[in-house]
Amino acid sequence: MSSGTDALLALRQAIKQKNPVTYTNDSGPVSSFSSATHIVLSSTITLPKAAPTRLRKPGATSTDPQSSPQDFFALGAVYLAWLLRDASSAEYMKQVRENGYTVGFVSVTERKAVADWLEDKTQSLSGLVPIEAESTTPPGTPPQLRGTASLPSLTSSKGAESTSSPLKRRYVADPADMEVVKKIKANEIELQDRNTVLRGIKPNNFNSVKVAFAEKLKKLKESSNKHYSSSSTWSSAPSTPDPKMQARKPKNNYPIIMISSSPTSLITMYNVRRFLQDAVFEPSQEARARAASEGNARAEDVIPIYRKRTTIDPSGRETETQTRYFVVDSAEALAKFGPDAWDRVVCVMTTGQAWQFRPYKWQDPKALFHHVKGIYFSWTNDPPNPKIKDWNVTELKIDPHRRHVDKSVVAHFWRILDQWTTTYKPSLMQG
Repeated sequence: MSSGTDALLALRQAIKQKNPVTYTNDSGPVSSFSSATHIVLSSTITLPKAAPTRLRKPGATSTDPQSSPQDFFALGAVYLAWLLRDASSAEYMKQVRENGYTVGFVSVTERKAVADWLEDKTQSLSGLVPIEAESTTPPGTPPQLRGTASLPSLTSSKGAESTSSPLKRRYVADPADMEVVKKIKANEIELQDRNTVLRGIKPNNFNSVKVAFAEKLKKLKESSNKHYSSSSTWSSAPSTPDPKMQARKPKNNYPIIMISSSPTSLITMYNVRRFLQDAVFEPSQEARARAASEGNARAEDVIPIYRKRTTIDPSGRETETQTRYFVVDSAEALAKFGPDAWDRVVCVMTTGQAWQFRPYKWQDPKALFHHVKGIYFSWTNDPPNPKIKDWNVTELKIDPHRRHVDKSVVAHFWRILDQWTTTYKPSLMQG
């Protein structure tokens, strides 16, 4: 065996030529790998099992296996990685330990790459140190020509140019490959997110809508001008503002909540203030008896509700405001707020009885709850009311006994009402 034989190349050549690999020690050939000291790769090549190879261990930086053998895998460890290439991970680790490699063995993750390189399936291997110039000859290869130093410099320059020119040559794409890439791109499906779906694939142009309504707006403007001019011609005296009208203060635009006047309603004029303002539910009978003991035998027809709200501005500062609502239980009480009172109604609490809506502006429940927010209060143990199924109302449950949950029910009510008012009647939102 030549002292310059590379262990990795010799093992790779033996595997490629399918030479039978045997084991030997000082006593002679053995059948067990664990008891062997040398590996016989061919009739002329026998290498120590512990001989360091050029395959560097992960994390090592040495480039010389002879000076730092501890940084490189031994020939026996590399051979075992190839020999047990098809074994499972657990079986591989078991066989490696039984053959004496508790440390310094090829890991399970690196085993396949090492086996592929030894079988000549790949030409590159991570951690493989290149062979020096004097040891690049594989076993059995004729010796290389020496004396290159005596060659003219022109020859060496041409050789360098010929070896380096493929790296400097500009890449030219294959036309056939370009056609394949075009076909692949043509069949690609572009992934879309929420923004791209909402934005659409073409620019939105609303000029047609603008043109369609421009003529209508022009006619409306002309008709209003004619109406103003005609009204000014028959007026004999110039119109002067009424001092009383000028002195009149602007009316308060507070939102209104209507409740049912039914005595069976959970929310009545006796307990509505404590429920919506203090977040405490009191049965109507008890609230009525308490009011009578205080000398208020008859409930008010208009009750103001003061609600505290905490808002946070963009700077993070909290601001507490107080919002006023009015609660009525009849159309007669609502009429006290003027002819536009129904424009200020934001909520109607119903008991599921249709007679409640007869004196209302909209007597049909579906039409009514299209213009106001509908709320239906019931006990937590009550079955669903089939009458309100198609009324577009929100059902809120009140517990008959647990008063500590009233606060969450009231907070849910205000949150629903705020969302509805902000969407449909934002002018009534205060603070």
